Amino acid sequence: MNQTYTQEELFRQRLPIVIVGLLVVSILLLGRLMSFQFQLDPSVLNYLESVRNSNYSRTLRLAAARGNIYDRDMQALAVNTLEYRIGISPNLVSNPREMATQLAGIIGLNELETFQKLSSSAPWVLLAPRVSAEVGHKLTQLNSLAISIDPVPRRSYPQGTLAAHVIGFVGGDLVGYYGVEGFYQNDLAGREREEEISNIPFVVPEDQREDRGADIVLTLDRDMQFLAESELQRAIAESNSTRGTIIIMNPRNGEILAMASYPSFDPNAYYDISNPSLLANPAISDQYEPGSVMKVLTIAAALEMGTVTPYDTYLDQGFLEAGGIRIENWDRQAHGVVDMTGILVQSLNVGAATVSLQMGPNAFYGKLRDFGFGNPTGIDMEGEAPGTMYVPGDEDYSDSQLLTNSFGQGIAVTPLQMITAVSAIANDGLMMQPHVFKELIDGGRRQASEPSTLGRPISEEVANAVTEMMVAVVEEGLDGNASVPGYSIAGKTGTAQIPSPVGYEPNASIASFIGFLPADDPQVTVLVKLDRPDGYWGSQVAAPVFRRLAERLVILMKIPPDDIRHALQAEGGVVNQISR
Repeated sequence: MNQTYTQEELFRQRLPIVIVGLLVVSILLLGRLMSFQFQLDPSVLNYLESVRNSNYSRTLRLAAARGNIYDRDMQALAVNTLEYRIGISPNLVSNPREMATQLAGIIGLNELETFQKLSSSAPWVLLAPRVSAEVGHKLTQLNSLAISIDPVPRRSYPQGTLAAHVIGFVGGDLVGYYGVEGFYQNDLAGREREEEISNIPFVVPEDQREDRGADIVLTLDRDMQFLAESELQRAIAESNSTRGTIIIMNPRNGEILAMASYPSFDPNAYYDISNPSLLANPAISDQYEPGSVMKVLTIAAALEMGTVTPYDTYLDQGFLEAGGIRIENWDRQAHGVVDMTGILVQSLNVGAATVSLQMGPNAFYGKLRDFGFGNPTGIDMEGEAPGTMYVPGDEDYSDSQLLTNSFGQGIAVTPLQMITAVSAIANDGLMMQPHVFKELIDGGRRQASEPSTLGRPISEEVANAVTEMMVAVVEEGLDGNASVPGYSIAGKTGTAQIPSPVGYEPNASIASFIGFLPADDPQVTVLVKLDRPDGYWGSQVAAPVFRRLAERLVILMKIPPDDIRHALQAEGGVVNQISR
């Protein structure tokens, strides 16, 4: 009896403590409940909302439709197609094993891994980031509410490899690389947006208009581009050259009508290229020693500076010793008394070096700088190289370079720099900014390009004099290899040695030819460059390629023969509506 009494006493003693504890807990719970009537901390709200929404929706970053790329005649060069992102809601799959078998067969997935995804407790899982429209269509035929099929834009190039280096490509991240795709990324891409996709199949998504990118029209002519690439492929095959480039340019406004390089690639399958350097455009990024083509610019510079006149002569003894080196002509022969035209017609190294010595380094390199060498042209494509030209004061400059640079040795240029400089001669001494952009179309807004100049390195008088000399080169110095019957053509060959760490490679050359026509009213300039051809000489390898191109271009551009053109002009006819 005493034991029971003691327990009751203890209970009475502890009861107030228990009551107080319960009251404290009740007050805390009541306070917490009352706190929900007021604004929660923003971070808490965000967390709660994310937990709630994770079961019902997912947020995707979607790229806007990219703008198309067209040639000058609105032929599509780059367009958009759709692939599809495939996902599934496992909780809506009634028979995971059967569904895994079907999905694995259609999409090409591992059946066991697919079954494991379908058996998960996740509200939604990704099955394939990209499948073709054909696969997407097959999946719709399963008629399953569990499967989500979201469209994903993909870049497509309907012309295949045509103008690949000019256009560039769009990577898997939907960003443009190289060429026009890279340079005009911001204009073409539009605005990326976020969209919330419901995991509930019965929820209809909101209709959101895409902020589409602008379309870009290029100066390229698809037919001329095809011609350039076809002739380049033929030249590579016939001469066993390892690389090559052809550029067709309008010297009057700087428009690039065609730009072809070998080897090329298919922008639809850029990921198959194992060597990333093959994706760069050799016409604007490859630097090479131009060889005798540079003699045209040496003579033009000397005429502009008043160092010589077209009728000045010198005594060619076959060699010239100066600057610590000995210069010899390509044929190792002396040519006697030679005028400025003779230097170009006979392509004499000694003559060009003699002229550059008379000019002096300041005048010579100042004029080459005016022609754009040593600086990028600023063309609207990614990856342009500036070339290499050492001048007095540079660590790598030597006095001998004043001689060798005059005939294109020891100086590095890009094909684009060379055609831009020579086109200044064709355009009465005015050097135009090369470009591939012709027009931007953004909805109802159209923005056309305006021709711009890079300067005037020579006067119209000097340009005309040099043009006459270049006509003599084609008519007297090339045995008809660059001639087109009925048309006057101004041009010059180049045969350059290829430098190596220990000098120049034996029996290897870069053969080139550059010319424009008609010589008295130039409408087009063409550069042909072939690396390591079997024929070695530019006159034998590159000049015939130019001739074949010119024969086709006068038809494509509707350029009448000289006699017809002159007769029309004499009668007051219009002859300046040449197709460009």
